[in-house]
Amino acid sequence: MAAKHGNLSINSDNIFPIIKKWMYSDHDIFVRELVSNGCDAITKLEKLDGMGEYSLPEDYKPAVSVIVNPEEKTLKFIDNGIGMTADEVEEYITQIAFSGATEFLEKYKDKTNADQMIGHFGLGFYSAFMVADNVHIDTLSYKEGAAPVHWECDGSTEYDMSEGNKNTVGTEITLFLNEDCLEFANEYRVREIIEKYCSFMPVEIFLSKANAPQEYETIDESELKDDDVVVEHIHEDAKYEEKENEDGTKEQVEVSPARDKVKINKRPVSLSDIHPLWTKHPNECSDEDYKEFYRKVFNDYREPLFWIHLNMDYPFNLKGILYFPRINTEYDSIEGTIKLYNNQVFIADNIKEVIPEYLMLLKGVIDCPDLPLNVSRSALQNDGFVKKISDYISKKFADKLSGMCKTDRETYEKYWDDINPFLKYGCIKDEKFSKKMMDYILYKNVDGKYLTLEDCIKENSKEEAVEEAAEQTVEETKEAETTDSDTEESDSKEPEKTTIYYVTDETQQSQYINMFRSQGMDAVILKHNIDSAFISHVERTNEKVKFQRIDADLTDDMKEESSEDLTEATTTLTDLFRKVLDKKELTVKVENLKDENISAVVTLSEENRRMQEMMRMYGMTGMDPDMFGGQETLVLNAKHPLVKYILENGENENTPLFCEQLYDLAMISHKPLSPEAMTKFVNRSNKIMMLLAK
Repeated sequence: MAAKHGNLSINSDNIFPIIKKWMYSDHDIFVRELVSNGCDAITKLEKLDGMGEYSLPEDYKPAVSVIVNPEEKTLKFIDNGIGMTADEVEEYITQIAFSGATEFLEKYKDKTNADQMIGHFGLGFYSAFMVADNVHIDTLSYKEGAAPVHWECDGSTEYDMSEGNKNTVGTEITLFLNEDCLEFANEYRVREIIEKYCSFMPVEIFLSKANAPQEYETIDESELKDDDVVVEHIHEDAKYEEKENEDGTKEQVEVSPARDKVKINKRPVSLSDIHPLWTKHPNECSDEDYKEFYRKVFNDYREPLFWIHLNMDYPFNLKGILYFPRINTEYDSIEGTIKLYNNQVFIADNIKEVIPEYLMLLKGVIDCPDLPLNVSRSALQNDGFVKKISDYISKKFADKLSGMCKTDRETYEKYWDDINPFLKYGCIKDEKFSKKMMDYILYKNVDGKYLTLEDCIKENSKEEAVEEAAEQTVEETKEAETTDSDTEESDSKEPEKTTIYYVTDETQQSQYINMFRSQGMDAVILKHNIDSAFISHVERTNEKVKFQRIDADLTDDMKEESSEDLTEATTTLTDLFRKVLDKKELTVKVENLKDENISAVVTLSEENRRMQEMMRMYGMTGMDPDMFGGQETLVLNAKHPLVKYILENGENENTPLFCEQLYDLAMISHKPLSPEAMTKFVNRSNKIMMLLAK
């Protein structure tokens, strides 16, 4: 072919400054683009072979080779793919259709990074000019009779093309690096980039350093391959050790047989896993395969709790593996990493839009050729297709967990403490997820037993059965006397609800827990920040239940049936405690409690507590953060000696001391005292001990 000098088909001389500077923040992306182009060329050649339009040599081994040369300041990308003719070089390399740099910048200024923009606008090859002052192409097409082509460009809009001297099918691209980018002639830097972008490309990728001394390895002769270069044959004699028998005699025992080995040129090792785990069917993968892949990709040697293998062909093509990581402490980052691939080519880290918000802690890989990558993040976030992917992942996650709960309850319970805040948040945020998961949400009771909501209802129903039996006769009498109008009124009433008692702090509320246990009653532990909002969600979606903290009120089971009239005692003690504590709105109740060791407890209604929690959450509270805003109820045990003493002695010199101490003791069962209140409590405790010491 005749040598040719020409101009690149663009309407602006400013395209290369744009490539070099405007996209410079992601300049290492050129490695991915050039390696990816080589992989594409190989894939096309293999397809032609499969269609019978070309016959690959029997010893054909598809590969992309990357060669760094720090002495010559060059970087080569070599593939044995389809190659190009001179006409194809003209078509694919020299024609860049842009209407002008100004319009280009204005039109695409909202693109998030060079990564997305390069691939979309056919700039894969031209990304080389981000780091190179001069680029050469040597290529030979697979077509019979094709002539080799040499093309070069110095970064201006002009190029030169002539007949080359390449004698094997494929393409070799040589980058003459500029002075600012000599880091890319460093073998370790390029290895880092290839491992970042190209670890799972569908073609083997080999990295080498030009003029590096030959390295060798020694293998058993039986492992020798046809293309191995043998440097030396090595024979190793058998090895023996002396062994003493039971009768005291000694003999030589062979511990290593004789073997023939060979010293060979060190075999190149591909940097690409061409069959990553996500491309395989789940039935082909073992648990250890999944764990090893997790360690390799995320450098996390803590085993994940579990994983989900995504494998969908319709209505969109999506493959991947998502891991639920182990979170050891509350200080661990709970934001995961999702690596996005397109046909095994790395695109980006952590595309959050494809993962439901409540599953952001997941780590994993997603390979989705159909994902609309070449749009701004805001458009991606609102894209209907992306929403479908997010919904699919949510469904798969729910299916995995519900299946585990049904078939492997022991493992499910083992993971529960780690995963439950995210599942509860998901139920609150996603109605579909909530419907799938609500039957598989577990509640751990104070004895460490895990229960579903239905289990909790059944457990509490047993406790209520005795009361119902006692009231049955009265109810039957009432029903017999009910008029038609009463029946209509009854039908309009809300359905009966089962109360599920819960604990938020096992240590703080231990007194109440003991009271519950003594009466054979149960309570579940709900101590995560999300639990307050979650139980409100459960109550909205299930009319059969209501939740109540165990210190919201005292149940009748904890009180003794008594005909004693405590009205006068209640009035007297209310006036006394309000005066001593300077709490004019304090509610005081006097009850005969079954446990004589309890002097007093404080209760706060469930409604008031939730209201205050909501106000604190939104920064709306103006009340004393160490109290209950005067809405608490102080319940005094009429059977306790200290209460009797206060009632009998009225306002003597020690009564205020005992009233304050009794109130603080009751408050401690709810929450820690404020620093000021705790100081007073300690000083008061010392005074009381001094009284006893006299």
